[in-house]
Amino acid sequence: MIDNDNPVVAPPGPNPENPNAPVQPDVPNKKSRQAKKSATTENIQVMGSSEVPTAKSNIHVMTIIGQIEGHMVLPPQNKTTKYEHVMPQIAAIEQNPDIEGLLLLLNTVGGDVEAGLAIAELIASLSKPTVSLVLGGGHSIGVPIAVSANYSFIVESASMTIHPIRLTGLVIGAPSSFDYLEKMQERINRFVVSHSKITEKKWKELLFKTGELSRDIGTNVVGRDAVRYGLIDELGGMAQAIAKLQELIRTQKETKGLKQ
Repeated sequence: MIDNDNPVVAPPGPNPENPNAPVQPDVPNKKSRQAKKSATTENIQVMGSSEVPTAKSNIHVMTIIGQIEGHMVLPPQNKTTKYEHVMPQIAAIEQNPDIEGLLLLLNTVGGDVEAGLAIAELIASLSKPTVSLVLGGGHSIGVPIAVSANYSFIVESASMTIHPIRLTGLVIGAPSSFDYLEKMQERINRFVVSHSKITEKKWKELLFKTGELSRDIGTNVVGRDAVRYGLIDELGGMAQAIAKLQELIRTQKETKGLKQ
C-alpha cells in the first residue's frame, strides 16, 4: 500500500532529472592517464627524474653551460648556450615584478666572444641583484659572464682559463684585422677589471703568461686562486650563493624603503 501523504523520495543521484539512476563509480579519464604517463616519460628522458620539483621563488636561476653559441650554429652533439635564448630571458627578468634576483650557474668552455660579451653586459645592466656561481669551469669568455654579477662565487674544484682572443678558420692578413682583435681584447680587459677586484696588471699577467697552457699562452686558475687574485669574490657553493642573493635582495628593498 502506497502512502500518498508520505511518498518515498529516492536519494539524489548525479542526474537531477533521473534521481533513481544508479550512481556510476568514478573512472579516471583515459586521456588524462595517457597525458600523465607521457609527461612522466618526458621528464625521465629530459630531466632524468620522474617528477621535477617545483617551488614558488623570488629567484630566477639561469644556466650558462657548454659552449656559448653566437652567429654560427654549432653541431647538434654540442652542449650549447644560445645567446638568442638567453637575452630575451634577461629582458623578461628585468620586467617581471615577481622575480627579485638572478642566480647564474656557470659550467662553460667559452665560445663566441661577441655573444658572451653581450650576455655579460646585459647581466651587469640589470637593476635587480645578481649572483654567479662557477661550477666545473668558467673558461675563456665565461670569465666576463662570471664577473658580470653583483657578487660571484666559485667552488673549490672549479677552474677558469684566462687567455687572449683566438680565432679559428680563415683570417685576412691585413693590419685592420689585427687592430680589430686588439680592440676586442681591450673590451674584454676593461670589462673584467671594472667588474671584479683584480688589477689590470695582474689580469694581463695571467692573460699573457707562457708555459702553462699547451700550444697557447694563458693561465688556468683554480677556485682558491681565482678568489686570491680578486677575480671571484668568494669560495662557496649553492647554499652560500642563494644566501648572498637573498641578502642583496633585502638590502635593495631596505634602500628603496629609505628613499621613499
